[in-house]
Parts: sequence; structure tokens; C-alpha cells
Amino acid sequence: MNNYIKAYTGIAITINRLVDLLQKKNITFIIKDRKESARLAGFGSTGDDVELHILESDADKARPTITAFDNQ
Repeated sequence: MNNYIKAYTGIAITINRLVDLLQKKNITFIIKDRKESARLAGFGSTGDDVELHILESDADKARPTITAFDNQ
């Protein structure tokens, strides 16, 4: 079983930029957008936070990219 860990939380546009950087490094990720999920299900939701989760085994590989992105 793959174990994912939360690596970053932010607005969708920020997450999309970070995803682009992680894809270039072949880092496996999933995005959890609870607001969009609630909208699709017909429910309301507050907050704009989107979560980016990466494989636990990719954490060391992703850390420099996420740190550099966060410091921009």
C-alpha cells in the first residue's frame, strides 16, 4: 500500500505551480481539493485550501523543491 503524506497546503493556483515542478522531478502526488469535491457533490464548503500529498518514499526527493518553492 502506498503511504501519502501532506506536503503542502495552499490555494489551487499555487498548488498547480508546485505540481508542475514536482512532475518535472517524477515525484508522485495527489491533490485533495475539498471545496471542489463538495461543489461536485452538491454541498457547500468554506475555505480555499487545497492539499498536496506526496508518497512518503518521495519525501526526501521532494523536500528541496518544496522548500525552494516556499521561499520564492
